[in-house]
Amino acid sequence: MKSPVVKRSIVIAGHKTSVSLEDAFWKGLKEIADARNMTLSDLVASIDSQRRHGNLSSAIRLFVLDHYRAQSIDKDTRQMRSGT
Repeated sequence: MKSPVVKRSIVIAGHKTSVSLEDAFWKGLKEIADARNMTLSDLVASIDSQRRHGNLSSAIRLFVLDHYRAQSIDKDTRQMRSGT
């Protein structure tokens, strides 16, 4: 299943910028923001402030990937502890 790249405008720290991401990453980013009770803009600003190199789109993709990897590891750890 191909996820098309979607370009969206977002305000980060008071300035407007455009970010191009595949739809799946936009969805994941919104889910993470909702789970953290944050706005999408606040979450992206946080990601932007912590990136060391690369462009913002890449930083967001890596953030979303890391988030779901951590969830998977946590789930595996819980299953191992419970013996299921």
